[in-house]
Amino acid sequence: MEGQNKQQLTAAELSQIWGSYMNASANIAVFTYFTEKVEDEEIRPAIEDALNLSKNHITKLEDFLTGNEHPIPQGFGEEDVNPAAPRLYTDGYMLQHATQLGTLGLNAAATSISMATREDVYSFFSQQLRDYNALHHKGISIAKAKGTYVSPPIIPVPQEVDFVKKQSFLTGWLGERRPLLTLEIANLFSNIERNSVGNATLTGFSQVVQSDEVRKYLLRGIGIAKKHVNVLSEILEGNDVPVPMGSDAMVTNSTDIAPFSDKLILYHTTGMVTAGIVFYGMSITTNLRRDIASKYVRLSGEILLYSEDGANIMINNGWLEEPPRMVDRDELAKTNKRKG
Repeated sequence: MEGQNKQQLTAAELSQIWGSYMNASANIAVFTYFTEKVEDEEIRPAIEDALNLSKNHITKLEDFLTGNEHPIPQGFGEEDVNPAAPRLYTDGYMLQHATQLGTLGLNAAATSISMATREDVYSFFSQQLRDYNALHHKGISIAKAKGTYVSPPIIPVPQEVDFVKKQSFLTGWLGERRPLLTLEIANLFSNIERNSVGNATLTGFSQVVQSDEVRKYLLRGIGIAKKHVNVLSEILEGNDVPVPMGSDAMVTNSTDIAPFSDKLILYHTTGMVTAGIVFYGMSITTNLRRDIASKYVRLSGEILLYSEDGANIMINNGWLEEPPRMVDRDELAKTNKRKG
Protein backbone atom coordinates (compact mmCIF):
# COMPACT_ATOMS: atom_id res chain seq x y z
CA MET A 1 0.00 0.00 0.00
CA GLU A 2 2.73 2.47 1.02
CA GLY A 3 4.77 1.74 -2.08
CA GLN A 4 1.72 2.01 -4.28
CA ASN A 5 0.87 5.47 -2.91
CA LYS A 6 4.33 6.69 -3.89
CA GLN A 7 3.70 5.85 -7.53
CA GLN A 8 3.26 8.74 -9.91
CA LEU A 9 -0.32 9.64 -10.74
CA THR A 10 -1.50 8.25 -14.04
CA ALA A 11 -2.72 10.66 -16.72
CA ALA A 12 -6.28 9.50 -16.01
CA GLU A 13 -5.94 10.14 -12.27
CA LEU A 14 -4.27 13.51 -12.80
CA SER A 15 -7.05 14.62 -15.15
CA GLN A 16 -9.73 13.81 -12.56
CA ILE A 17 -7.82 15.34 -9.65
CA TRP A 18 -7.10 18.55 -11.55
CA GLY A 19 -10.70 18.92 -12.71
CA SER A 20 -12.03 18.13 -9.25
CA TYR A 21 -9.73 20.77 -7.75
CA MET A 22 -10.97 23.44 -10.15
CA ASN A 23 -14.60 22.60 -9.44
CA ALA A 24 -14.04 22.49 -5.68
CA SER A 25 -12.41 25.93 -5.68
CA ALA A 26 -15.34 27.35 -7.66
CA ASN A 27 -17.86 25.68 -5.35
CA ILE A 28 -16.13 27.09 -2.27
CA ALA A 29 -16.54 30.59 -3.68
CA VAL A 30 -20.21 30.05 -4.59
CA PHE A 31 -21.25 28.40 -1.32
CA THR A 32 -19.28 30.87 0.78
CA TYR A 33 -21.63 33.50 -0.65
CA PHE A 34 -24.69 31.28 -0.23
CA THR A 35 -23.94 30.61 3.46
CA GLU A 36 -23.91 34.36 4.04
CA LYS A 37 -27.24 34.89 2.26
CA VAL A 38 -29.40 31.86 3.09
CA GLU A 39 -32.18 32.80 5.50
CA ASP A 40 -34.18 29.57 5.83
CA GLU A 41 -32.70 27.62 8.74
CA GLU A 42 -34.11 24.37 7.34
CA ILE A 43 -32.16 24.90 4.08
CA ARG A 44 -28.95 26.16 5.70
CA PRO A 45 -27.59 22.67 6.61
CA ALA A 46 -27.47 21.62 2.94
CA ILE A 47 -25.66 24.83 1.97
CA GLU A 48 -23.13 24.45 4.78
CA ASP A 49 -22.58 20.78 3.92
CA ALA A 50 -21.84 21.72 0.29
CA LEU A 51 -19.28 24.28 1.44
CA ASN A 52 -17.62 22.00 3.99
CA LEU A 53 -17.29 19.00 1.71
CA SER A 54 -15.75 21.20 -1.00
CA LYS A 55 -13.22 22.52 1.52
CA ASN A 56 -12.41 19.01 2.70
CA HIS A 57 -12.00 17.75 -0.86
CA ILE A 58 -9.70 20.55 -1.96
CA THR A 59 -7.28 19.91 0.93
CA LYS A 60 -6.80 16.29 -0.12
CA LEU A 61 -6.61 17.23 -3.80
CA GLU A 62 -3.80 19.66 -3.01
CA ASP A 63 -1.93 16.81 -1.28
CA PHE A 64 -2.23 14.64 -4.38
CA LEU A 65 -0.92 17.42 -6.63
CA THR A 66 1.99 18.46 -4.42
CA GLY A 67 2.89 14.82 -3.84
CA ASN A 68 3.12 14.45 -7.60
CA GLU A 69 5.19 17.67 -7.82
CA HIS A 70 2.44 19.22 -9.90
CA PRO A 71 1.74 22.98 -9.55
CA ILE A 72 -1.45 23.85 -7.70
CA PRO A 73 -3.96 25.44 -10.12
CA GLN A 74 -4.87 29.05 -9.48
CA GLY A 75 -8.54 28.13 -9.52
CA PHE A 76 -10.75 30.57 -7.64
CA GLY A 77 -10.26 32.41 -4.38
CA GLU A 78 -11.41 35.30 -2.22
CA GLU A 79 -10.97 37.72 -5.10
CA ASP A 80 -13.70 35.89 -7.04
CA VAL A 81 -16.47 36.19 -4.45
CA ASN A 82 -18.03 39.06 -2.53
CA PRO A 83 -20.05 37.62 0.38
CA ALA A 84 -21.28 41.14 1.22
CA ALA A 85 -23.08 41.52 -2.11
CA PRO A 86 -26.90 41.61 -1.96
CA ARG A 87 -28.95 38.42 -2.32
CA LEU A 88 -29.04 37.40 -5.98
CA TYR A 89 -30.92 34.12 -5.57
CA THR A 90 -33.68 32.83 -3.31
CA ASP A 91 -33.22 30.15 -0.67
CA GLY A 92 -35.14 27.72 -2.90
CA TYR A 93 -32.61 28.23 -5.68
CA MET A 94 -29.70 27.73 -3.29
CA LEU A 95 -31.20 24.40 -2.19
CA GLN A 96 -31.63 23.30 -5.81
CA HIS A 97 -28.06 24.35 -6.53
CA ALA A 98 -26.76 22.22 -3.65
CA THR A 99 -28.86 19.26 -4.78
CA GLN A 100 -27.60 19.65 -8.36
CA LEU A 101 -24.05 19.69 -7.01
CA GLY A 102 -24.81 16.34 -5.41
CA THR A 103 -26.09 14.98 -8.73
CA LEU A 104 -23.12 16.22 -10.75
CA GLY A 105 -20.68 15.14 -8.04
CA LEU A 106 -22.07 11.60 -8.03
CA ASN A 107 -21.51 11.28 -11.77
CA ALA A 108 -18.03 12.83 -11.65
CA ALA A 109 -16.89 10.73 -8.67
CA ALA A 110 -18.12 7.51 -10.28
CA THR A 111 -16.13 8.33 -13.41
CA SER A 112 -13.05 9.15 -11.33
CA ILE A 113 -13.28 5.87 -9.42
CA SER A 114 -13.37 3.93 -12.68
CA MET A 115 -10.12 5.66 -13.74
CA ALA A 116 -8.26 5.26 -10.45
CA THR A 117 -5.20 2.99 -10.16
CA ARG A 118 -3.55 4.07 -6.93
CA GLU A 119 -5.25 2.82 -3.79
CA ASP A 120 -5.28 6.23 -2.06
CA VAL A 121 -6.80 7.90 -5.13
CA TYR A 122 -9.44 5.17 -5.36
CA SER A 123 -10.28 5.62 -1.68
CA PHE A 124 -10.53 9.40 -1.99
CA PHE A 125 -12.97 9.34 -4.88
CA SER A 126 -14.97 6.58 -3.18
CA GLN A 127 -15.35 8.87 -0.17
CA GLN A 128 -16.18 11.75 -2.48
CA LEU A 129 -18.96 9.61 -3.97
CA ARG A 130 -20.37 9.02 -0.48
CA ASP A 131 -20.13 12.74 0.32
CA TYR A 132 -22.04 13.76 -2.78
CA ASN A 133 -24.59 11.01 -2.19
CA ALA A 134 -25.23 12.37 1.32
CA LEU A 135 -25.51 15.95 -0.01
CA HIS A 136 -27.95 14.89 -2.73
CA HIS A 137 -30.06 12.95 -0.22
CA LYS A 138 -30.12 15.86 2.22
CA GLY A 139 -31.16 18.31 -0.52
CA ILE A 140 -34.03 16.10 -1.67
CA SER A 141 -35.13 15.38 1.91
CA ILE A 142 -35.29 19.08 2.77
CA ALA A 143 -37.22 19.87 -0.42
CA LYS A 144 -39.72 17.06 0.35
CA ALA A 145 -40.19 18.30 3.90
CA LYS A 146 -40.85 21.82 2.64
CA GLY A 147 -43.19 20.61 -0.11
CA THR A 148 -41.05 22.05 -2.89
CA TYR A 149 -39.65 18.83 -4.33
CA VAL A 150 -40.74 18.24 -7.93
CA SER A 151 -41.06 14.49 -8.33
CA PRO A 152 -40.70 12.78 -11.72
CA PRO A 153 -44.08 11.70 -13.16
CA ILE A 154 -45.80 8.43 -12.35
CA ILE A 155 -47.22 6.27 -15.15
CA PRO A 156 -49.94 3.58 -15.05
CA VAL A 157 -48.64 0.16 -14.02
CA PRO A 158 -48.56 -2.34 -16.96
CA GLN A 159 -50.81 -5.36 -16.56
CA GLU A 160 -48.40 -7.89 -18.06
CA VAL A 161 -44.97 -8.43 -19.59
CA ASP A 162 -44.81 -7.56 -23.30
CA PHE A 163 -42.29 -7.78 -26.15
CA VAL A 164 -41.56 -5.48 -29.08
CA LYS A 165 -43.31 -6.77 -32.19
CA LYS A 166 -42.62 -4.14 -34.87
CA GLN A 167 -39.63 -2.19 -36.16
CA SER A 168 -41.77 0.94 -35.80
CA PHE A 169 -40.88 0.74 -32.09
CA LEU A 170 -37.62 2.49 -33.03
CA THR A 171 -39.02 5.11 -35.42
CA GLY A 172 -41.11 8.17 -34.76
CA TRP A 173 -40.49 10.27 -37.83
CA LEU A 174 -43.81 9.70 -39.57
CA GLY A 175 -47.12 8.09 -38.76
CA GLU A 176 -48.00 6.63 -35.38
CA ARG A 177 -45.46 7.08 -32.60
CA ARG A 178 -45.34 4.69 -29.70
CA PRO A 179 -45.72 6.07 -26.17
CA LEU A 180 -42.59 7.10 -24.34
CA LEU A 181 -40.60 4.55 -22.37
CA THR A 182 -40.02 5.23 -18.68
CA LEU A 183 -36.28 5.85 -19.26
CA GLU A 184 -37.09 8.32 -22.04
CA ILE A 185 -39.49 10.13 -19.70
CA ALA A 186 -36.87 10.20 -16.94
CA ASN A 187 -34.22 11.71 -19.23
CA LEU A 188 -36.59 14.30 -20.68
CA PHE A 189 -37.78 15.29 -17.22
CA SER A 190 -34.25 15.65 -15.82
CA ASN A 191 -32.96 17.57 -18.84
CA ILE A 192 -35.87 20.02 -18.63
CA GLU A 193 -35.23 20.50 -14.92
CA ARG A 194 -31.50 21.13 -15.46
CA ASN A 195 -32.20 23.64 -18.22
CA SER A 196 -34.69 25.44 -15.98
CA VAL A 197 -32.16 25.75 -13.17
CA GLY A 198 -29.54 26.81 -15.73
CA ASN A 199 -31.87 29.49 -17.04
CA ALA A 200 -32.30 30.88 -13.51
CA THR A 201 -28.53 30.75 -12.91
CA LEU A 202 -27.71 32.69 -16.07
CA THR A 203 -30.52 35.17 -15.43
CA GLY A 204 -28.97 36.06 -12.09
CA PHE A 205 -25.48 36.21 -13.56
CA SER A 206 -26.64 38.49 -16.39
CA GLN A 207 -28.02 41.02 -13.89
CA VAL A 208 -24.68 41.60 -12.17
CA VAL A 209 -21.88 40.67 -14.61
CA GLN A 210 -19.51 43.55 -15.40
CA SER A 211 -18.35 42.67 -18.92
CA ASP A 212 -20.70 43.55 -21.78
CA GLU A 213 -19.23 40.69 -23.81
CA VAL A 214 -19.95 38.16 -21.08
CA ARG A 215 -23.43 39.62 -20.52
CA LYS A 216 -24.30 39.13 -24.20
CA TYR A 217 -23.00 35.57 -23.96
CA LEU A 218 -25.18 34.90 -20.89
CA LEU A 219 -28.28 36.37 -22.55
CA ARG A 220 -27.68 34.08 -25.51
CA GLY A 221 -27.44 31.15 -23.10
CA ILE A 222 -30.75 32.10 -21.49
CA GLY A 223 -32.38 31.98 -24.92
CA ILE A 224 -30.87 28.56 -25.62
CA ALA A 225 -32.00 27.16 -22.26
CA LYS A 226 -35.56 28.38 -22.79
CA LYS A 227 -35.61 26.92 -26.29
CA HIS A 228 -34.39 23.53 -25.06
CA VAL A 229 -37.01 23.49 -22.31
CA ASN A 230 -39.71 24.14 -24.92
CA VAL A 231 -38.42 21.47 -27.35
CA LEU A 232 -38.18 18.77 -24.68
CA SER A 233 -41.44 19.80 -22.99
CA GLU A 234 -43.34 19.40 -26.24
CA ILE A 235 -42.31 15.74 -26.35
CA LEU A 236 -43.64 15.10 -22.85
CA GLU A 237 -46.82 17.07 -23.47
CA GLY A 238 -47.41 15.16 -26.69
CA ASN A 239 -47.49 11.99 -24.58
CA ASP A 240 -49.70 13.46 -21.81
CA VAL A 241 -46.80 13.44 -19.36
CA PRO A 242 -46.56 16.31 -16.82
CA VAL A 243 -43.75 18.80 -17.44
CA PRO A 244 -41.56 20.17 -14.60
CA MET A 245 -42.13 23.88 -14.23
CA GLY A 246 -39.31 26.37 -13.74
CA SER A 247 -39.71 29.58 -11.79
CA ASP A 248 -38.43 33.11 -12.37
CA ALA A 249 -38.95 33.61 -8.62
CA MET A 250 -35.60 31.87 -8.01
CA VAL A 251 -33.80 35.13 -8.90
CA THR A 252 -34.05 38.43 -7.00
CA ASN A 253 -34.01 41.86 -8.65
CA SER A 254 -30.46 42.66 -7.46
CA THR A 255 -28.34 44.43 -10.08
CA ASP A 256 -26.02 46.62 -8.03
CA ILE A 257 -23.08 44.55 -6.82
CA ALA A 258 -21.82 41.29 -8.32
CA PRO A 259 -21.25 38.47 -5.79
CA PHE A 260 -18.93 36.69 -8.24
CA SER A 261 -16.15 37.73 -10.60
CA ASP A 262 -16.77 37.60 -14.35
CA LYS A 263 -14.14 34.86 -14.52
CA LEU A 264 -16.07 32.67 -12.05
CA ILE A 265 -19.38 33.44 -13.76
CA LEU A 266 -18.06 32.32 -17.13
CA TYR A 267 -16.37 29.22 -15.68
CA HIS A 268 -19.60 28.24 -13.97
CA THR A 269 -21.57 28.80 -17.16
CA THR A 270 -19.29 26.72 -19.38
CA GLY A 271 -19.23 24.02 -16.69
CA MET A 272 -23.02 23.79 -16.77
CA VAL A 273 -22.94 23.54 -20.56
CA THR A 274 -20.36 20.75 -20.41
CA ALA A 275 -22.54 18.84 -17.95
CA GLY A 276 -25.52 19.37 -20.25
CA ILE A 277 -23.62 17.87 -23.18
CA VAL A 278 -22.78 14.81 -21.06
CA PHE A 279 -26.38 14.28 -20.00
CA TYR A 280 -27.66 14.76 -23.56
CA GLY A 281 -25.14 12.14 -24.68
CA MET A 282 -26.43 9.70 -22.07
CA SER A 283 -29.99 10.44 -23.20
CA ILE A 284 -29.09 9.66 -26.81
CA THR A 285 -27.53 6.30 -25.95
CA THR A 286 -30.50 5.20 -23.82
CA ASN A 287 -33.21 6.52 -26.16
CA LEU A 288 -34.92 4.15 -28.61
CA ARG A 289 -37.12 6.54 -30.58
CA ARG A 290 -35.19 8.01 -33.50
CA ASP A 291 -37.13 11.28 -33.64
CA ILE A 292 -36.24 12.04 -30.01
CA ALA A 293 -32.60 11.03 -30.53
CA SER A 294 -32.37 13.42 -33.48
CA LYS A 295 -33.58 16.28 -31.27
CA TYR A 296 -30.92 15.52 -28.68
CA VAL A 297 -28.26 15.46 -31.42
CA ARG A 298 -29.42 18.85 -32.72
CA LEU A 299 -29.58 20.41 -29.27
CA SER A 300 -26.15 18.98 -28.38
CA GLY A 301 -24.65 20.57 -31.47
CA GLU A 302 -26.09 23.94 -30.47
CA ILE A 303 -24.63 23.90 -26.96
CA LEU A 304 -21.31 22.54 -28.22
CA LEU A 305 -20.92 25.69 -30.31
CA TYR A 306 -22.07 27.80 -27.36
CA SER A 307 -19.49 26.14 -25.11
CA GLU A 308 -16.71 26.79 -27.64
CA ASP A 309 -17.64 30.47 -27.81
CA GLY A 310 -17.46 30.66 -24.03
CA ALA A 311 -14.02 29.04 -24.03
CA ASN A 312 -12.83 31.60 -26.59
CA ILE A 313 -13.99 34.45 -24.35
CA MET A 314 -12.10 32.92 -21.44
CA ILE A 315 -8.95 32.53 -23.56
CA ASN A 316 -9.15 36.13 -24.79
CA ASN A 317 -9.41 37.36 -21.19
CA GLY A 318 -6.65 35.09 -19.87
CA TRP A 319 -9.10 33.19 -17.64
CA LEU A 320 -8.78 29.65 -19.02
CA GLU A 321 -6.28 27.55 -17.08
CA GLU A 322 -4.72 24.81 -19.15
CA PRO A 323 -5.28 21.27 -17.81
CA PRO A 324 -2.26 18.96 -17.46
CA ARG A 325 -1.02 17.76 -20.84
CA MET A 326 1.72 15.74 -22.47
CA VAL A 327 4.95 17.58 -23.29
CA ASP A 328 5.30 18.89 -26.83
CA ARG A 329 8.24 16.89 -28.21
CA ASP A 330 8.51 19.04 -31.33
CA GLU A 331 8.75 22.19 -29.21
CA LEU A 332 11.43 20.61 -27.01
CA ALA A 333 13.42 19.69 -30.10
CA LYS A 334 13.16 23.25 -31.42
CA THR A 335 14.30 24.63 -28.05
CA ASN A 336 17.29 22.30 -28.04
CA LYS A 337 18.17 23.37 -31.58
CA ARG A 338 18.10 27.05 -30.61
CA LYS A 339 20.46 26.31 -27.70
CA GLY A 340 22.88 24.69 -30.13
